[in-house]
Amino acid sequence: MREVDLISIRENAKSNYRSRQEYLKRNLVHQEFSVTNPNEIWASDITYFKIKGYAIYLCVIIDLFSRRVVGYRVSRKCSTHLVTATFKDAFRARSSPTDLTFHSDRGGQYTSDTFFKLLQQGGVKQSFSRSGRPCDNAVAETFFASFKRDEAYRRDYSFEADFRKSMDEYVRFYNEQRPHQTLAHKSPVRFEELYGQKKTQACEKPVSKKRTWTNIFL
Repeated sequence: MREVDLISIRENAKSNYRSRQEYLKRNLVHQEFSVTNPNEIWASDITYFKIKGYAIYLCVIIDLFSRRVVGYRVSRKCSTHLVTATFKDAFRARSSPTDLTFHSDRGGQYTSDTFFKLLQQGGVKQSFSRSGRPCDNAVAETFFASFKRDEAYRRDYSFEADFRKSMDEYVRFYNEQRPHQTLAHKSPVRFEELYGQKKTQACEKPVSKKRTWTNIFL
């Protein structure tokens, strides 16, 4: 640029780039996959399958509290729209949670400005796995392994519609019936139900009133 006398109209471009790169290094999870409440941390990833010579991409979002699949989408394009649309579906389905952290790898869909701004609008903190460390996103990776082993690799899909139906059925089974060792062998839906019951009982527990000289004479 100096050689041809060019000057950037964005004088802060370099500093913005450096701050963005520092942001991408943030790992807020550090392989701590056990959380105490729903909608504290969501983990997401993308995988693909070949059907009759073309690729089908699958994006999932999992709540680390219950290991529940709270959002998923299937698309022929591995685009930023796939991730943003999946997140919007999950965010609405879970009633726009607050204090949420979204964890993923550093794929271009997750590091895009579009997705970054979407998370900011929802007040969501973003966390990234370290480069070349799939264990940093082990919950999402484990879900893909289970889906492939239990469902996808047992079938021969002739059409995209077959794959979509298979995915719908498996997510329903995974959320409502499949027991998880980390959940004391309960399904994600049942685990959340028990959590809700305990929380309700705690709120309804009567509070004993202490007798004081003030209320004796009232």
